[in-house]
Amino acid sequence: MKKLKFYAIGFIPGLVIVFFILNKKGASCSGYLPNSRVIAETLSKEFKYSEEAKAAMTTNKIDEKFVKDSIITNGKVDFDRSHAQKKPCPDYVITYPEKNPSYEVAFEKCEETVTLTSLKKLK
Repeated sequence: MKKLKFYAIGFIPGLVIVFFILNKKGASCSGYLPNSRVIAETLSKEFKYSEEAKAAMTTNKIDEKFVKDSIITNGKVDFDRSHAQKKPCPDYVITYPEKNPSYEVAFEKCEETVTLTSLKKLK
């Protein structure tokens, strides 16, 4: 019991110190989750838009900035409806916002580019 007490006396303050150091540097573990990885990879590529997607964007009065900065950046990848293992270009479906989605975006993520294939307004 005495060893456990000494262990806790060192371990708990150590965790707190590490937490504050990493927090100050802006480090987080959220970038390792599948949703975050797909979004980060998607945003790092050149965007192209299909004719269907362009027409939907015009109809819903949505610009490219809103698609990238809001829908894709803050959206949730629906892995049940996505084909992440498809070769050569996997396709994904993202809903935005996470709770009570208003928009749904489908896109293909190739080696160099991302092609937005459809955009739907759900409500």
